[in-house]
Amino acid sequence: MAHSTRREFLRTGWRAGGALLAAAGGWTFWESLRPLAGTGGGSKIKLNDPSTYQPGTATFVPEGRLFIANTGSSLLALSQKCPHLGCQVPFCESSGRFECPCHGSVFDIGGERVEGPTPIGMSQYDISVEGGVVVVDTARLKPGPPRGSNTFLTPARGPKCKQH
Repeated sequence: MAHSTRREFLRTGWRAGGALLAAAGGWTFWESLRPLAGTGGGSKIKLNDPSTYQPGTATFVPEGRLFIANTGSSLLALSQKCPHLGCQVPFCESSGRFECPCHGSVFDIGGERVEGPTPIGMSQYDISVEGGVVVVDTARLKPGPPRGSNTFLTPARGPKCKQH
C-alpha cells in the first residue's frame, strides 16, 4: 500500500511539473510573437534636433525601445526587437551594423537583412520632424524591408561584435 501512495505522489508531481513547464513555454511563445509596444501603448515620442543624429550612427531611445538610425540619406526609427524570434538587437559600433546575439541575424544601418535566419529586416515606426525635433509615432509598427533589400547596404566598418 505504501508503494502505490509513493508512486501516485511521484506521478502527480511529474504531471504538475509538466503542466508548469508547458505553461511557461506557452507564455514564452506568446511573448515572442506579441508586437513590441512603445511607450503608453502607442504614443508620440519627441526627441532631439535631427542634426544630433550623425550619419552612420544608431542612437538607442530607451523610452520607445527603438533606435534612431541615420543612414546618411534618411533617419529611420527601428524597433529593437529582432523580427526572427524577438531578441533585443544591439547596434555594433565596430561593424556599424545591428547584430542579433541570439541567432546571428545581421542588419545594415537601415535595418535591412544582411545575413542570418531572419525572414525580413528590422521593423520600423513612423518618423517625422515637427517643430525642429524628431518625432517617432509608436502607435503602429510596420514590417521591415523584405530579404534582398539593399538600399543602405555598405561594407562593414570593421569586425563583428560577437562571432557566431
